[in-house]
Amino acid sequence: MGWFKRQKEGISTSTSEKKETPEGLWYQCPKCRTVASSEDHKENLWVCTTCAHHERIAAKDYFEILFDSKKGTEFARGIESGDPLKFEDTKKYTDRIKSVQDKTGMKDAIRVAYGKLNDEQIVIAAMDFGFIGGSMGSVVGEKIARAVDKAIELNVPLIIISKSGGARMMEAGLSLMQMAKTSAKLNQLSEAGLPFFSILTDPTTGGVTASFAMLGDINIAEPDALIAFAGPRVVKETIGRDLPDGFQKSEFVLEHGFLDLIVERKNLKQKLSELMLMFKN
Repeated sequence: MGWFKRQKEGISTSTSEKKETPEGLWYQCPKCRTVASSEDHKENLWVCTTCAHHERIAAKDYFEILFDSKKGTEFARGIESGDPLKFEDTKKYTDRIKSVQDKTGMKDAIRVAYGKLNDEQIVIAAMDFGFIGGSMGSVVGEKIARAVDKAIELNVPLIIISKSGGARMMEAGLSLMQMAKTSAKLNQLSEAGLPFFSILTDPTTGGVTASFAMLGDINIAEPDALIAFAGPRVVKETIGRDLPDGFQKSEFVLEHGFLDLIVERKNLKQKLSELMLMFKN
């Protein structure tokens, strides 16, 4: 394929921000209620040592987990949402964006970066649920498009880590347009002969599931992640009957043929490395 050719130009790196999650000295697992020190919890990649519950983590944490030396070069950092619809519900959309930007230090619900994973060059786009529920608006679509362009430019594979409540209602039709845009860009990646690895984490729902998240050459999920278009409560109310145990969880979705693998967070980097070598050969 040629995507694995070494680039002559070296990859620069930028220092990842440190995450203090959860705040305080102790962490209590929401699933089994086991208490552990926050330091130990972070050391275990925010996975409970008792029940293996995978805590939701930020985009920059995935960069630290997957990039060699925990560093990658972030790009397209300055893109921000406009407000062409002049949207207002309980507050103005512009005020909501400003508030969450101040809180998270992010411009929008996704970060994109390139670097090395086990010495192989890679582009990673990671969504962040902390920014308006990881909702997909125009900026998310544009950054995924630029991530595809960067992967084609560098002749390397692409990883997208999804964590989203779906399309961003405050951008209405402009948000829904990103489903077609991201799908079309991923087709360009395929035409270039470059692999796309889709990582679905908790939750991956709505328009994200209905577009790029399920288009990977290999679709991988973390354990017990919610993966759906409409959530289980909505489905239950719509069809008027009880749902099967584990409905829309990773294991259920894998059993019904919509996933290729479920991989624990601690094994994710090595598994991606193995898949990259498989596609190389």
